[in-house]
Amino acid sequence: MKFFRGMLGYMIAGMIVMSVWDGFAGPYGIAGGYAAAIIIIGPMWFMNHHVGLIHNPDTDAFVDMALGIGVTGIVRDIFLKGAGEFVDTLPTLLLVTLGAVIAGFVAPAVERALEKEGEVEHRAAADERPGPGYSDDYAKS
Repeated sequence: MKFFRGMLGYMIAGMIVMSVWDGFAGPYGIAGGYAAAIIIIGPMWFMNHHVGLIHNPDTDAFVDMALGIGVTGIVRDIFLKGAGEFVDTLPTLLLVTLGAVIAGFVAPAVERALEKEGEVEHRAAADERPGPGYSDDYAKS
C-alpha cells in the first residue's frame, strides 16, 4: 500500500505541475514561475510529505517529488510527442545522471575534508536532536 500511495502522490504532483506550470510561467515569465512554485509545489509538498502519501523511512535514501514530477513529464511527452522526442533527450538525461553520480561521491568527500580540517564539526542526524523551537519531548514522540 505504501508503494501505491507514493506512486499516487508522485503522479498527482507531476500531472498538476505539467498541466498548470506553463500557464503561470508562459505569460508571466520568472514571476509566474515563482508564483507557480508557491501555488503548486506548496500544496503538493503538504499533500505528499505532511499528509503522508510519500513515505520516506529514515533508513532509506530520501526521494523527493522532483523525481516523480520529472518522470511524469517524460512519460507525458512520450505520449504527446512520440518516442522520437524521448530519444533526443537521452544525451541530456545521461549527463544529468552522470552528474548525480559524481556528486554522490564528491559531496561526502568534501564533508569529510571539512570535518578533518575542523571547519565543520560532525552533526548528528536530523532525527537525533530536535530543531530550533522544539523540545526533546517533541522529538521522542
